[in-house]
Amino acid sequence: MRERLGGGLTPQQILLAIFCLDVSYCSSILGDEHNTLVSIKRSAVTPDISPSAEPQPFLPSLAPSPLMPFTNATVPKLSGLCSLNFSAAQSIMSITATDCWASFAPYLANVVCCPQFDATLVVLMGQYSKNSGMLALNATHSNHCLSDVVTILEAQGANGTLQSICSVSPANLTAASCPIIDVNEFESSVDTSRLLTACEKFDPVKECCDQTCQNAILDAAQKLSLNGMSSLDGIPVSSEHPNGVDDCKNIVLRWLASKLDPSSSNSALRGLSSCNTNKVCPLKFPNITTVSKECEGLINDQTDCCKAMEGYVSHLQEQSFLTNLQALNCATYLGIKLQQANISKNLYNLCHISLKDFSLQALSQESGCLLPSLPSDATFDQMSGVSFICDLNDNIAAPWPSSTSLVPLPSCNKTASKIPALPKASSAHGGACIENLLVTLLFAALLFLKMPP
Repeated sequence: MRERLGGGLTPQQILLAIFCLDVSYCSSILGDEHNTLVSIKRSAVTPDISPSAEPQPFLPSLAPSPLMPFTNATVPKLSGLCSLNFSAAQSIMSITATDCWASFAPYLANVVCCPQFDATLVVLMGQYSKNSGMLALNATHSNHCLSDVVTILEAQGANGTLQSICSVSPANLTAASCPIIDVNEFESSVDTSRLLTACEKFDPVKECCDQTCQNAILDAAQKLSLNGMSSLDGIPVSSEHPNGVDDCKNIVLRWLASKLDPSSSNSALRGLSSCNTNKVCPLKFPNITTVSKECEGLINDQTDCCKAMEGYVSHLQEQSFLTNLQALNCATYLGIKLQQANISKNLYNLCHISLKDFSLQALSQESGCLLPSLPSDATFDQMSGVSFICDLNDNIAAPWPSSTSLVPLPSCNKTASKIPALPKASSAHGGACIENLLVTLLFAALLFLKMPP
C-alpha cells in the first residue's frame, strides 16, 4: 500500500491536483475536503480566443502557497576558505537553487537539476581562473568550495543532498588526471581560436546534430591529455589515467566558461548536456517476468496481458520526469527487452502505451508530463511559487522496435524530429487538463513528497 502524504493525499493525487483545471473533476477524485489545494479562476481557464488568432496555451491560476521557501532564505555560513567568486555567478546560482528545489529535486534530477548544478560548478571555476590563472583546485581547496556552494544553494531553497542526488564530489573541481590546468599553458597547447569560434554562438538544436562545439572540445581535450603521455619509438603510450581525455574535457569547459559571460556559458553548458541526456534512458527497469508470462507467444487473454503491462509501466512512472527523446529511448529499450523475452506482439499498440506513459505521472495517464528536449529551467515567483514547463502535446504512441538490437537513437533522425523540442500553443478543449502545462508546485503539499522506495 502506497504511503499517504500530508492531508491524506498520495503523490499521484497531489500531482493530479496540480494538473487539474476543473474543480468539479478534481472534487470527484480527491474529495471535497481537498478542494482547497487548487483555487482556479474561471477567467484564467477559458481565455477568449479569436478564430483568426494563433491559439495560445492557457494556464490555471493557483492560490499562492502558504509556505514559500525562497522568501525567507537563510544567511549561509561559509567556510571562509574558498576563493571562488560567488558574486560573479549569483544569477546562475539562483537558477540552480530553483531547478534543484528541495522536495522536487530528485524527480527533476536527470533533466533539469543536475545538468544545471554541473554547469554552475563549471561557470564558477571559469570565473575563478580569470584571477588565479588556474583551471582547477587542489583537493583541500575543492572540499571547502564544494561545501560552500551546496550551503549557498541550500540557503536559497535547494535540496541539501545535491552531492548525492547528482553524484558530485570535491574531485569535480580538481584537475583529476588532466595534466594541464595553467591558463597560459592551456592556451599554448590548443587551438583556442577554433574552440571559441565553435562554441561561442551556441545553437542547442544544431549542435546535437552537427557536434561542432563538441568536436572542438574533444580535439582540445585530446591535445591536453597527450601532454600526460609518454612516447616509445614515436608511438604514444597511454598514461596510468585512462580517463584523461574526459578529465581534460572538464578543463576545456572551464576555459570556455572564462571567455563567455556567465549566462552564455550556462546556456552553452546546458545545451551540451542536453545532447548527451537525450541519448539515454535514465529509468531503472524491473524484471519483466510478469509481463512475459501473460504476453509471450500467442496471447490467450489480452486483458490479462495489458493489465500486466500497465502494472509494469506504473513502476516506471514513479521514477523521474523525462524529456521527449528520453521517453523515446526508454520505449525502445523496454520494447527490445520484451521482444527478447519472446513477446512478438506490439504491446504498445495493443495496450495503448504512449511516450508520456514512461514519465512521472499523476493519477490519470492523461496527466503525464514530458519535459522539453531542449534545456529548460524551473521558475519562481512569490505568487505561484516554483513552476516548470511540461510538454503535453505529445500524445505519441510509443514505437515498437523493429529489431532486438539496442542501438542508441540519434536525436536527429526522422522519428525524433516529430517530437517538438519546446511546447506548442494549444487551444482549449473539454478535458480536465491542459495540453501545455505550467506546473505550479504546491509547496505546502510537496513538503511531504518523497521518492518511492
